[in-house]
Amino acid sequence: MAIKKIYTCTNCDAQFPKWSGRCLECGSWGTLGEDVIDSQGEKKEEAKKIGDANVIDLRELQSGPEIRIKSGLEEIDRVLGGGLLPGSLILLSGEPGIGKSTLAAQLADKLSAQGEVLYVSGEESAAQVKSRLTRLNCDLKRLRFIGETSVEKIAGSALKMKPALMVVDSIQTVYSSLIPSEAGSLSQIRAVAVKFLELAKEHGITVLLIGHITKDGQVAGPKSLEHIVDTVLSLENESGSNYCLLRASKNRFGSVNELGVLEMTGAGFIEAKDPSSVFLGSGADSIAGSVIGCVLEGTRPFLVNIQALVTKTVFGYPQRKASGLDLNRLQVLSAVIAKRSKINLVTRDIILNAVGGLKINDPALDLAVCAAIISSYLNKPLPAGMVVIGEVGLGAELRPVFRLEQRLREAEKLGFKSAAVPSGTEYKGGKLKLLKIKNLADLVEIM
Repeated sequence: MAIKKIYTCTNCDAQFPKWSGRCLECGSWGTLGEDVIDSQGEKKEEAKKIGDANVIDLRELQSGPEIRIKSGLEEIDRVLGGGLLPGSLILLSGEPGIGKSTLAAQLADKLSAQGEVLYVSGEESAAQVKSRLTRLNCDLKRLRFIGETSVEKIAGSALKMKPALMVVDSIQTVYSSLIPSEAGSLSQIRAVAVKFLELAKEHGITVLLIGHITKDGQVAGPKSLEHIVDTVLSLENESGSNYCLLRASKNRFGSVNELGVLEMTGAGFIEAKDPSSVFLGSGADSIAGSVIGCVLEGTRPFLVNIQALVTKTVFGYPQRKASGLDLNRLQVLSAVIAKRSKINLVTRDIILNAVGGLKINDPALDLAVCAAIISSYLNKPLPAGMVVIGEVGLGAELRPVFRLEQRLREAEKLGFKSAAVPSGTEYKGGKLKLLKIKNLADLVEIM
């Protein structure tokens, strides 16, 4: 039997063979405490008591069809992969005041038709939560509230109620009495998340956790929090806009490429009836340097307005600025235009903007970016009612893009008359006039 001393940090549970005043893992001072362990005998005795794990033959496991609970908002169901899955653990994050609690309250109201809903808040009183629910016209018959921050007490009440949905606002305020540290610390958030995961998986309770984010836009707490949950949703908003974008950076039961567009009103979030109009400015096709392109977010096409401003360089070095698009891609495309056409951009500043606050990383916008730059340089707008779609190579050649027919169908639905596309494109059954382009030189001739 070997008796060994170790020193464990009470903040992050890191272990060290020697004592020091500062934890080398989390940086906390005075948190190392002495523990005595039996490195051989105790472990052997514990292994005998624990026994073997239960082995399951997956061929004999009876599994029925996957049942999804509809949230009542198609935009949210699309991002989740078709609806809420019973027994799933979901993390919702976003900027302060963006509407996380409002969205959670609306989900609680919609799912109250499936059973009782438990709303847990460590930040607000029952009167404050009721005031929000009343403002959102929620039905309070099957909504229950707990103003508690102890995860053990919350889990005990949830096991008695067996709610269809449990909302926790927010996870940074909940603590476990088994962990000797303050609420919101790394070890507390990890322990609380594991407890809610156990509650969701073993008892089939859908748990929605609301999480704060840090200054750099990351979910507050350890990165392992995002690994523990099934789905990580983020609510984004461009300042000054009533529209919010809902994304899934992780989803075990669906795609992470889907995008939901929600409009904030006085009565809560509603679905955007025409999401493409959110990213199109008024009179977008009548201004030099303004071009309409099309991106694909998951399975849904969006028409976006790309604006470019090309001005003479005041200082010696030309600047490249991009908002909503990849700056490196702008550098590549501007170099291709300068090399493969007669347009000289060496003494020009280029400022690029994607209207609506959408962050785009789709190569199908290459041709629209080039068209916007050339249009601003020549000070000539594109023909009215034209959408521009295509990927540009380093040789200025145009390449076909993924699901081009679906993008063209969306443009035709919104009233566009023509489309500049790569040569070889076929669009059967449509009324759009296709302008087939081989390279950037053809684009310059059209303009």
